[in-house]
Amino acid sequence: MADRPNLVFIFSDQQRSDTMACYGNDWLNVPNLNALAAQSFVFRNAYVTQPVCTPARASIMTGLYPHAAGPVVNQLPLPRETPVIAEMLPDEYYCGYYGKWHLGDDVIRQHGFDEWVSAEDGHLPEYTRREYRNVYSTYWNHLVENGFEPDLERMPGKYIFSPAARSELPEEFQMASFLGDRAADFIERNSDKPFVLYVSTFEPHPPYNGPLNDMYDPAQLPVGPAFLQRPENVSLYNRVRGNYYTQYMYEGGDPSQDPYMAHNPASGQDLTTELGWRTLRAHYLANITLVDRMVQKITDALERTGVADNTVVVFTSEHGEMAGDHGMLEKRSFYEESARVPLTMRVPWLNGEQNMIEGSASHIDLLPTLLDLLGQTAPSHLQGKSLAPVLRGAADLSANEVVVEWNGNSDNLPDRFLGSAAINRMNALPRRCIITPDRWKLALCAGDQGELFDMNSDPYEMTNLFDDPAQRDRVIDMSARLRMWQQRTGDRAPLPSL
Repeated sequence: MADRPNLVFIFSDQQRSDTMACYGNDWLNVPNLNALAAQSFVFRNAYVTQPVCTPARASIMTGLYPHAAGPVVNQLPLPRETPVIAEMLPDEYYCGYYGKWHLGDDVIRQHGFDEWVSAEDGHLPEYTRREYRNVYSTYWNHLVENGFEPDLERMPGKYIFSPAARSELPEEFQMASFLGDRAADFIERNSDKPFVLYVSTFEPHPPYNGPLNDMYDPAQLPVGPAFLQRPENVSLYNRVRGNYYTQYMYEGGDPSQDPYMAHNPASGQDLTTELGWRTLRAHYLANITLVDRMVQKITDALERTGVADNTVVVFTSEHGEMAGDHGMLEKRSFYEESARVPLTMRVPWLNGEQNMIEGSASHIDLLPTLLDLLGQTAPSHLQGKSLAPVLRGAADLSANEVVVEWNGNSDNLPDRFLGSAAINRMNALPRRCIITPDRWKLALCAGDQGELFDMNSDPYEMTNLFDDPAQRDRVIDMSARLRMWQQRTGDRAPLPSL
């Protein structure tokens, strides 16, 4: 290892953990992700801090839980005074951020990064300065230069490429392809100096559509026992969501007449039959291959420039995707499909083959871990801890507990409309979830039913044991752990009395 190792941090959007061979999926077409994992530390159970875009990204970039970083719901910008990794490194490091930012003013270089390749324009009305509204993303300009026309008037006279239109583009013009090429160029131009590069693509985030739709036969797609099973005896939040998404399959009706269903999660999809749901899921999984091919462009550039042996390569996702499990789509849930993500770290000077890290880990620990691997001292305000001792074999995760939070609203900004008033009412309630070292999961909400799952005997979370008298002491103990975490992190979300 040189004095100044490099870092390449790659993250997809809405990729659940069971999408790579190291997590048990040996049939998905992701050879480059599998090859990367074969040389990496693989975290068996890695969790986001909050299963939705902006809050999860805030934690990845700042090392703070969403309630401490500030953006507790989408559309809230990261405060300018809250530092991210690029502002914590010495001047020798040349830092690039490429792709989806989703932390405010997406098209403007910020927070200490030297290079900025932007990829989204949909948040244009939220920009903090009027003049930013005249700036289009690097990706927008790339598409226009190649003859494509934006289709959606986002503000008067301001046309952008809608997600639906982007999903119809040929593979070479998908966001992942664009970012892979730009990231490879960054590596080639900067291989003679210490660098940090973050690459964040939109895929496999909905719409569930793309150029590789025919990759899998929906009828033959493997699914688990929770697929299209409406949640029972759990929180009202999970029940109203499961009932909403599956209503057109079980009660009939036309989802194309549902404004939310038709224009947000399931545009162009048939949710009236099991085959339609399987087709949606097949399209979602096919879009992960776009991510995989982006990863190949990046890792090939590291090898080609001779810096692979001095570069930490991280792969993860900002949150998962329900994809029909428990009758749901999208994220916003503590279920494993939503809150658990892939997390691999290739650290060439520590390990050259796959090493599975048992136990549970959290994205809150990413920033202190990466600073440690780069030989830097982590600022004292970070709320996670370095896992580098685990990678070096000096510690393990056998005593590590993980907390996932949900903040449905801020003081001045509610979450967007999610399909029904009932969903939005329950979504507005703050929730907290803890996963203990012995793999039990407790979710609490002051205004809703609690949930307790034994992840050892019930990995698909089919049986809620919260009201089981035999688990009463466990619930009390896990609740106490949550309250201690709240004290440590300055969290004031209400929890129920037990």
